[in-house]
Amino acid sequence: MAAYLLVKPAGEARAQVSFPSLYDSEGADANTAPASGAASGQPRASLWDPLNQAWDSLQKQLDNHGIQLGLRYDGEIFTDMSGGLRRGATYLGNVNLQFTVDAQRLMGWSGATVFLYGLGIHGGYPSTFAGDAQGVSNIEAPAKWKLEEGWIQQNLFDNKFSALIGRYDLNSEFYRLQSASLFLNSSFGIGPEFSQSGQAGPSIFPNTSIGARLEVKPVEEVVVRAAVLDGVPVDRPNGTREIFAKGDGLLLVGEAAYLYRPLPAGQPRTRQFRIGRGCCGPYTGKLALGAWYYSATFDDLTKVHPDGRPVRHRGSRGVYLLADQTVYHDINYPDRRLTLFGQLGIGDPRVNRFAYYTGGGLTVSALIPGRDQDEFGIVVAAAHNGSQFIEAQRKQGTRLQRSEVTLELTYLAQLGSHLAVQPDLQFVMNPNTDRRTKNAVAFILRFELSF
Repeated sequence: MAAYLLVKPAGEARAQVSFPSLYDSEGADANTAPASGAASGQPRASLWDPLNQAWDSLQKQLDNHGIQLGLRYDGEIFTDMSGGLRRGATYLGNVNLQFTVDAQRLMGWSGATVFLYGLGIHGGYPSTFAGDAQGVSNIEAPAKWKLEEGWIQQNLFDNKFSALIGRYDLNSEFYRLQSASLFLNSSFGIGPEFSQSGQAGPSIFPNTSIGARLEVKPVEEVVVRAAVLDGVPVDRPNGTREIFAKGDGLLLVGEAAYLYRPLPAGQPRTRQFRIGRGCCGPYTGKLALGAWYYSATFDDLTKVHPDGRPVRHRGSRGVYLLADQTVYHDINYPDRRLTLFGQLGIGDPRVNRFAYYTGGGLTVSALIPGRDQDEFGIVVAAAHNGSQFIEAQRKQGTRLQRSEVTLELTYLAQLGSHLAVQPDLQFVMNPNTDRRTKNAVAFILRFELSF
């Protein structure tokens, strides 16, 4: 079975890499996808053709030996058009370098895969303009070069069982939906009730942890997975790097997903090049239930002992429910379809800011005739403060709104086999739930170069 890895950033967006894997029982082989723009006819010759041909030839030779190289650049021009903390514009980008080894093809080690992912982050900070809490850009992060992932995976029993160990992005498999991956707001990678939990967040972009993941596929439509990770990412907020330090505790995550695939193989077509966490898999419906738990000790947001010390709680927990369903598929135009999705996450309001999160929306593929690889989408994301956090802020003299709500409208345009462009408009109501901050209107022009 062949599949792709969906690797994520700021809560959120990453690329796909093809390799044998059980967990992509949710996906399809990205190498079977036609190059973007192929449906529009034979491309015109360009000055880049010799370079493209040389690169493609190198990739093919390496692939014959079980080695895959991936290079992608995500760039973004951000403008705060109205409201927020301040008007203005900035530029930011990520360089993604990925190296995958199919050990079966390279050295005869059946079912094993090695994956390395280097990440280079640079540029500005859109949320310092919009003033939002959820993150209007899912590639925003402190500038640095780092190893984002590095792991080895072993599949057994005809890919019905998979074990992975190493530095691992939790959101590459947990808490993700193919339809949500179109959008640029960070909450559509992983909800803020989870992404902003723990001592420094879970193991997601841009700070991942060391751990292990097990996955079982008991029947064709069901995938059950669990992960155990260091409770604090490798790269600490104070600038140090540690693994399983005293007091870290563990992060335990589990998820069960049901996947519905009534369409023939290859429909809907896998998109090889796109912005976001990768391509959308071939399922037409998904229902997933997940839960997470930190074993460390955390301070209560409001309760204190008589001597003023905060009450401490052993553990922090949450649950989430995800749904994704294609509700319309044009039989005359296989790429044209309408999909609805929803997200519900419940956090731990005793020790974390957000008590719960709700999000959802719709995507339309091939909306414009002749633009079969394009996608359009509209969504809403709402992060809701817990009562304890609101009370804690009130005691400090700050009055907050209950929720921050963001509306997002976006269009992904595939411009050939190596380039995608995505204009995106977001309207942020109650940025950071601060009554003093005006509603923000933000425009983003994202582009992706893939090789």
